[in-house]
Amino acid sequence: MSRQLNKLSAATLKAAEPGKIADGGGLWFHKRADGGAQWFLRVTVHGRRREMGLGPYPEVSLREARQEADRWRAVVRSGLDPIKERERIKREEASKLHLLKDVADDAFESRKAELKGDGKAGRWFTPLQLHVLPKLGKVPIGDIDQKDIRDTMAPIWHEKADTARKAMNRLSIVFRHAAALGLEVDLQATDKAKALLGKQRHKAKNIPALPWQEVPSFYQSLDGGTVTELGLRLLILTAVRSFPLRFAHLDQIDGDVWTIPAEAVKGRRDATSEFRVPLSTEALNVIDQAKPFARDGFLFPGARRGVISDMTMSGLMKRRQMIERPHGFRSSFRDWVAETQNVPHEVAETALGHVVGGSVERAYRRTDFLEQRRVLMEKWSAFLTKRMQ
Repeated sequence: MSRQLNKLSAATLKAAEPGKIADGGGLWFHKRADGGAQWFLRVTVHGRRREMGLGPYPEVSLREARQEADRWRAVVRSGLDPIKERERIKREEASKLHLLKDVADDAFESRKAELKGDGKAGRWFTPLQLHVLPKLGKVPIGDIDQKDIRDTMAPIWHEKADTARKAMNRLSIVFRHAAALGLEVDLQATDKAKALLGKQRHKAKNIPALPWQEVPSFYQSLDGGTVTELGLRLLILTAVRSFPLRFAHLDQIDGDVWTIPAEAVKGRRDATSEFRVPLSTEALNVIDQAKPFARDGFLFPGARRGVISDMTMSGLMKRRQMIERPHGFRSSFRDWVAETQNVPHEVAETALGHVVGGSVERAYRRTDFLEQRRVLMEKWSAFLTKRMQ
């Protein structure tokens, strides 16, 4: 490397013939035959000669080229390869463009097809939105480590164990999504954070359920004819989950069969896994009573728009000083089946919409036990209404 620096001038550059001329200190000017020109720096690192481009001329002036050369010569003096160091800096700067919030949004978008109702209910994203993004959303995902995650999750790790578990699960998915995008992230960060947080003390609590022997009295007390009461009655009669019940649409009902679309059934994501619900005589009676309230085809519309919420039905039970909640009626039904009915396990579980057996077994078993479930649900209906008859 020549010790003499700043050999060139603006006039020299304008008059230069095709070829390479040195400015000194490893900085070279290359004039091409086609009239174009560019700067490059020639250095020796660890005994190996390296050449790195510094940009085209005249976009990069003589003065700017000398400043760049000074910068990278300093890097060489520190024992680093300037080309690799420049690439490292570029990657680092690029990572700062991928904030956790942006990657989380992208991960959510890519998974909407797998989620109930395309994730419109917001439940997949909510744990992140409420408990993670307010603290880490504006941090580049590549900069987030287990300590950051631990500090973020610590306030809810034991107090809101189920929510914390969901948030950690979603965050792990976002990290894997980032890795698939080619970003440099620590895929074990969430597992390491769990180790730092320790075992959760909080024990998950089952949703309170009314004993099956008491369900008929409660069912028969729902005699006001309101949308909420009719919704609860059909929920109890069919033993379905709240979501498909609240979004029940007239187009889904054909005769005495209610077909719940796959996207509204928990655990069923493909287009062929819709769920047929046999409707008892009493269930059809409730539907007939609900039809006058229907709006846009939905049997149980909300007071102002949309459909009734979970809180609407839960609120009715709460006002009656009950600790039980609507979802618990599924447990009440299952206990009634177990204690009073002699039906195969597969029929009882399918009545709740549960997937029974392994994938191979399900591939060979094509029935959904509709006829057996029809008999079972008619008996459940008779049990609920026996004092009304």
